[in-house]
Order: sequence, then structure tokens, then C-alpha cells
Amino acid sequence: MPIVRNLGRAASQLLQSSGCGCGVSLVPVRAIGVSPRQVASDASFHSVTFSESDHPRVLITGGLGQLGVGLAKLLRKRFGKNNVILSDIRKPADNVFYSGPFIFADILDYKNLREIVVNNRITWLFHYSALLSAVGEANVPLARSVNITGLHNVLDIAAEHNLRLFVPSTIGAFGPTSPRDPTPDLCIQRPRTIYGVSKVHAELMGEYYHYRYGLDFRCLRYPGIISADSQPGGGTTDYAVQIFHDAIKTGKFKCYLKPDTRLPMMYIDDCLKATLEIMDAPAEALTMRTYNISAMSFTPEELAQEVQKYVPELQVTYNVDQVRQAIADSWPMNFDDSNARRDWGWKHDYDLPELVTTMFSYLGSDSRIAQAN
Repeated sequence: MPIVRNLGRAASQLLQSSGCGCGVSLVPVRAIGVSPRQVASDASFHSVTFSESDHPRVLITGGLGQLGVGLAKLLRKRFGKNNVILSDIRKPADNVFYSGPFIFADILDYKNLREIVVNNRITWLFHYSALLSAVGEANVPLARSVNITGLHNVLDIAAEHNLRLFVPSTIGAFGPTSPRDPTPDLCIQRPRTIYGVSKVHAELMGEYYHYRYGLDFRCLRYPGIISADSQPGGGTTDYAVQIFHDAIKTGKFKCYLKPDTRLPMMYIDDCLKATLEIMDAPAEALTMRTYNISAMSFTPEELAQEVQKYVPELQVTYNVDQVRQAIADSWPMNFDDSNARRDWGWKHDYDLPELVTTMFSYLGSDSRIAQAN
């Protein structure tokens, strides 16, 4: 067996979750070789009966974040409701809890996570547990534990039990010395945030485990993801969500990036579709383990012009936040995703006009939009 782990773990220090859906609540900072209290892997498990089929049996960590619930819904339509387990360390909303299997899973509790995989016969694992950029910069030790130590646990368990493992990467895995227009799959990566550094680490560790232990590791670098059912949280690309809310509510939008700041973006449905497609792709078709994916690339000014087709009187002003502008200026302007399109047939569905139409249809309309239409 390629991976040898000391399963004895105890926490000398516990950190509370930041509440960001990162998949960790009580964080063991270091192992001291003492066996933890036995925890039944199905103690908080809802709907444990699984259908017998040839479908993969899926676990999603950090599943209450932006992408996990939508991914679970997509996978359950494809593989059956009971073959997809959503997990996190937070209490799910009722509609999420009753939509299919849900289990508490702390990615830093190696023994419990291993029991979940074994007892539920998991074959595919989507690892979404992570502290994102802003939260990570505010608490670097916690980000290091969650994003790096948690990843190591998942890698070891996936290699030991022959899982197909997906770990998302990000536009933030690149830095100011990376080529920006376009950014290829293979180039210099020197990110300036702990989140970006941890994602480069994940890409390289996954590739290493693939070549060293035969782990079926798959990874996509996501651009900025836009969705109507999540509130903007002040991130660098969140202006592209905020503008829709402001257009509907007030007809005024203040952008914190320069009007000509170009970044790659993607509607959430395309993101989830690409994630399923890369996991579905035959191993022999993959020429690399980490791929860029892209759909569109636009500036705040271009987005505002498209939004103004629905809300003509929208007033847009620019009040540049130097911190977020510096981050945006270090990120790619365009992703070169030609390898994904060639190797496994990636093709996006949403360009900028389709994105704007879909966002307004989900967020609802008022008299301004109705009159424009």
C-alpha cells in the first residue's frame, strides 16, 4: 500500500470555523500520536440507504459553499439521489438536508473521513473544502491547516482507496509574473495569497500522487464564477454579481475596479457542467491533470453596457479599491483553455449576453426591466 499514515490524532488546539463553508469546524492543529475518541461515521447521516447500481458513489466535502449544493443536484440527476453524499461542518438548510444524503465531515479528522469513505463505499470524491482568499489572508494559520493539511488527508485517503479525486483550482493560482493574455495551462505561477499558494500546492501534489501512486487526480482552474443564488461577498470578481442586484434595487452601481479591468468569467451552470465532464472523461484522453477552463472574458464597462440593455437608466460610477485592483491586475485577463477543448471536448454554453439574460431571469424583474423588454 503506497500510503502509510499514523491514524492516531488528537487536537492540542482547536480553532472554530470562520463560517465560510470551508468544511472544517474543530480543527486539530497538530497530531500528537493519541487515538481520538471513536466517532461513528454515520452518526449524523441522513438517508443512508443506497441503491445498488454501477454509478459512482460520490462524496462532496465543503458542500455548503457556492458550488457544492448545485453540484450535488446535478450529480443526483445523473447518478441517483442516494449515490451522492453532501458533507460539511455547518448545519444545512432544511431544503438541502431533505434533498438527499447529508453527513458531517471534518477534513482534518483523518480517521473519521476515512471511515466515511470506507463505510459508504465512496468511489468519487469532490474536495471543495477550503478557505477562500479574503478569509485566508485574515487567518493564515487556519488557511494553512484547512487548505494544505486537509488536502493531504484527502490525497492519502483517495490514494489508499483508489478514488477518483477532483480538487478545484482557481484563477488565483497565478501571480503578477504569469503571462496574462492569454494564460496557458503551463507557465510561471507565483501567487501572492495563501489561497493561491495552497492551490498551486494542490495542483502539484495531485500531479505527484498521480505519477507516484497512480491516483486518478483531476483538477480544473476556475475563472470568476457568477451565480444568481449566492450573494456577493466583496471578492475581487463579485462586482459581476453585485451589478445585477444594484441595477434592480436602486438603478445605481459603484464599481471597485477600473472600467477596463479584464478578467475571465463563467456562469455557474457552465462551471458545474465542466466539473462533471472532466470527471467523466476517459483517463486515456487526459494529457494533463490540471486544465484551464473558460467561457468569457469581460471588463466592468462591457458588463455595464450589456446590463444597460435591460436597465437603460443604470448609473455606473467607479471608486477603485486599490487592494482588489492590485489582485485583479495580477490575475489572468484571458484563460487559454484549448487543451480542455481538445482533450475532452469542453465547450461553454453561456457568453456575456446569455449570462445577463439568465441573471435577470433568476433575480426577477421590475418596471425598469419590463419596460426595456
